[in-house]
Amino acid sequence: MEVDWILDTIYPLPAISKAALVATLQEVSYPKGHILLRAQKVETSVYFIKTGMVRAYHSTAETEVTFWFGQEGDPVISMKSYIENKKGYEDVELLENTVLYQISSQKLHALFNEDLHIANWGRKLAEQELIKTEERLIAMQFKTATQRYKDLLEQQPRLLNRVSLGHIASYLGITQVSLSRIRAEIR
Repeated sequence: MEVDWILDTIYPLPAISKAALVATLQEVSYPKGHILLRAQKVETSVYFIKTGMVRAYHSTAETEVTFWFGQEGDPVISMKSYIENKKGYEDVELLENTVLYQISSQKLHALFNEDLHIANWGRKLAEQELIKTEERLIAMQFKTATQRYKDLLEQQPRLLNRVSLGHIASYLGITQVSLSRIRAEIR
């Protein structure tokens, strides 16, 4: 996934502004299983997925709950760290070998102060992430597990070939046995 396309998906920038933003990005690679973001840590970088798949989850003493999957083109960000410079609550694990574009939050915030177009781009990034969170909350509160699974099939069909059923069941808020039943009913 090309960086220009990723940035434009969030908010189209004038060429000069985009060049300034791209100049601060660094391409990094990590292996499957790497923990990119850590809970209870102030994260100092924002990432965009060039290739690969990730999941965000929260751990308790009893379990891990997956609440987000990211794939090509998606930002990987601890919103708590990005907005408030405070410790995040999520871990982000790479589910595949992954290549990312990385930018320091400090450099990004400096660009916000220097360039109104980049500041608007950053606002749009935060707004899009808020909408995704809101949609997820509403789905968990008002849709059945079967409806959530069908939505997942419709919105991210490739996900099922790239993510374990255990992580998908956790994301849907159900057991693997319930997921197997839902999948059998849909076939």
